[in-house]
Amino acid sequence: MDIRLIALDLDGTLLDSRKCLSQRNYAVLQECMRRGIEIVPCTGRIWQGVPDSVRLMPGIHYAITINGAVVEQVETGEILDERKFPLETALEILELAKSFDTMYDAYAGGLAFGEARFMDHMDRYGIPSQLQSMVRSTRQVVPDVMAKVRELNCPVEKINYFFGDLEERMRARKALEQREDLVISASFPYNLELNTPGATKGEAIQRLAKHLGLSGEQTMGFGDGENDVTTMTMSGFGVAMSNGMEVVKQAADYITLSNDEDGVAEAIEKFVLKRSGE
Repeated sequence: MDIRLIALDLDGTLLDSRKCLSQRNYAVLQECMRRGIEIVPCTGRIWQGVPDSVRLMPGIHYAITINGAVVEQVETGEILDERKFPLETALEILELAKSFDTMYDAYAGGLAFGEARFMDHMDRYGIPSQLQSMVRSTRQVVPDVMAKVRELNCPVEKINYFFGDLEERMRARKALEQREDLVISASFPYNLELNTPGATKGEAIQRLAKHLGLSGEQTMGFGDGENDVTTMTMSGFGVAMSNGMEVVKQAADYITLSNDEDGVAEAIEKFVLKRSGE
């Protein structure tokens, strides 16, 4: 197995339940980079919303962000590839959100925007307390998300819906599935993440590999959530976390330990660094 690019989901995968990067995972990634292997954060977050432990890690050159909507060279800020909603489509999807009991936000211009009326009541929309601080730290609070999107007058990278009622989430999902101008995924059981067609992690991994002159077989991808299924199916070797959703595990080539057991390091040591016999 000649792996030259490793794409890593963050929440529930590389980061533990406390949103921390373990010493073992860090050391293994550093060893990969010393061997010339590209380590690529592959996340639903914007780049500025990535924890410093990852974002400031020496040796990271590229990132796949917002579920594959953006592929960027992080040192220069150069955008290598982007797949975004046209403005009018994004406004339609935000308007549709008002038909459901949902908290919604939007990513545009490299930033994420939410409304105080939602951010002050995240418990009501199913967001657990341990994730609320992450949501607050990665959103700019505006009076009206739709008005902000109109003001920016630019394509939109992603729209999130959050639900306290899972039956309402299913109702919204069925309505969204009637549209052919979006792809639906999720990082958590209580949200829906909406991107334009082509903006998936797996497709972005393939596009970055091509940019670097690598074959698909030279890529390895890790994940735990529904938005990581394409990482499993479109990487050369897909690794699901044992804490991951069943749909991710079913699509994977290998199931590693959980994110609290250094599962990323375990799989890389076994298949890339060949330390299984140590």
